[in-house]
Amino acid sequence: MQIEVFDHVAGAREARGIAVVIDVFRAFTVAPHAFDVGAARVFPVGEIDEAIALGRRFPGAVLAGERHARRLPGFDAGNSPTEIRSLDLRGKVLVHTTHAGTQGLVNASAADEVLTGSFVNISAVCRYLRARAPGRVSLVRMGHEARERCAEDDLYAACLQELLLDGPAPLAEVRDRLRDAPAARKFFDPACDWAPREDFDYCTEVDRFDFVLRLKRVAGEPLELVRLAAP
Repeated sequence: MQIEVFDHVAGAREARGIAVVIDVFRAFTVAPHAFDVGAARVFPVGEIDEAIALGRRFPGAVLAGERHARRLPGFDAGNSPTEIRSLDLRGKVLVHTTHAGTQGLVNASAADEVLTGSFVNISAVCRYLRARAPGRVSLVRMGHEARERCAEDDLYAACLQELLLDGPAPLAEVRDRLRDAPAARKFFDPACDWAPREDFDYCTEVDRFDFVLRLKRVAGEPLELVRLAAP
């Protein structure tokens, strides 16, 4: 298994084999939590206008999204697992657009398969990759606003690579290591009411879920995340 690491949207476009698009704070923590609270379908979207149009296509759809980490005007939730868990998503469609994570999914079009990456299901992702045994794995760190590296996505990529190579990944240290990360500061700042303190705990809760989210791509249809049980 050849493992390569890429960054940002340009990196997503370079991804081949099975791509794991990484966004720890917070897109790919939000998506698993949406399924956990009963969402029937989750559509990751790149553009805001596209998200709004897709929401109109599915009556009763819930819109979640951010730019510069803040909730988009008129949307039902920001890019926050705390906010997502406070909504009644049972049986509903979630349309999700973010500054980094969903941009990576949209642009990883040359990969054979695309998975989401965050700590909430890192071991499930590892087992899935081992079972699929691809010749090539592309780890795409989306980083801060898809333009600069960030500690949380770097740590996830390093941990997943260690797990795939049977190395000692420091999963027990994730929360402590990320507490002082630059991108974590907003969670501890009362002025940042768009970044609840609880979001940090959700994002650093290693292996809460035992499933993977894989991108479903059908010509003429919107991209959709599908929940799959891990091997």
